[in-house]
Amino acid sequence: MPQIIENPYLGLGMPGMPHLRPRADASAVGALLAHCPRHAQTPLSTHPGLAALCGVETVHIKDERGRMGLGSFKALGAAFAIAHAAGAARGDGPWDKALQGRTYIAASAGNHGLSVAAGAALFGGRAVIYLSETVPETFAQRLRAKGADVVRRGATYEDSMDAAARDAATQGWALLSDSTWDGYTDLPMRVMEGYLQLADEAARQIPAPPTHILLQAGVGGMAAAVAAHARASWGDAPAIIVVEPDAAPALFDSIRAGALVTAEGPVSAMGRLDCKTPSLVALAGLAHDANRFVTLTEDEAASGVTRLADHGLATTPSGGAGLAALIAGLPGIGPDARVLAILSEGSETG
Repeated sequence: MPQIIENPYLGLGMPGMPHLRPRADASAVGALLAHCPRHAQTPLSTHPGLAALCGVETVHIKDERGRMGLGSFKALGAAFAIAHAAGAARGDGPWDKALQGRTYIAASAGNHGLSVAAGAALFGGRAVIYLSETVPETFAQRLRAKGADVVRRGATYEDSMDAAARDAATQGWALLSDSTWDGYTDLPMRVMEGYLQLADEAARQIPAPPTHILLQAGVGGMAAAVAAHARASWGDAPAIIVVEPDAAPALFDSIRAGALVTAEGPVSAMGRLDCKTPSLVALAGLAHDANRFVTLTEDEAASGVTRLADHGLATTPSGGAGLAALIAGLPGIGPDARVLAILSEGSETG
């Protein structure tokens, strides 16, 4: 069974955290995406068989596997931040030349890099993506196919982040991280704002407010954005549960410590969630909005993905981590529960 801690800072926020928290208003995102020919609402589906397996009333799944042809929710993040910059830079000129001469650099475990690459290409910019040694070469190939320059740096995601930040300063490139830290918040908060689109769609698609929301987290950007929107939409009622690998309990350990800490652990098969240091703004937001934090073992994630595939929901251990925690068994989620979860990426083999 997953390890769980209750959040003692719910509704209060963690002492010493910055006043900055994720935005909750999705209107600017929707207005900009309306101009994108690849934008379309992703489905919210109900799965009675999965609900029966988990012993709950309803399971609603927001399926991000087809988002803008990039295969994950990350398509909404960096691409929105870049589009926002293009809108500010283009004046009366064409959109596809708005960022000509500008280079965006980012570290990625795969999907964030695809969003940076697609966004830069759309508006005439260049993308340089740093990958750690643990990121599969299949992701590097997909990035190159989107026009990105791919560079391998470091053994871990944090190593590649550090290298990207150093080289951005040296080269004069725009660093576009999906994480935040002291002194670096503006662009990644735009990335987080992009994720509000999926939350806004789900709030309009779901027939009744959920009683529980399951949010998988790496650095925590998507989880914090969705949690902020959920509180703005539904108030205190839904229990928001954040799920991380037990090999990378960045948020879990930070909540337990009462301060931002870097977690320790081996490499996780939940690769896109294998982030040892949380985003500062995401931690501040989730400390205020989340009810509890959960860690998932490698075996629980693998078993959950197999069960999801049996129900026609092919994904990765990262993409199905929230649902895998539900399948593994979470105390306090009973037969009357209406669960909202996010299938955040497609299968790597599909």
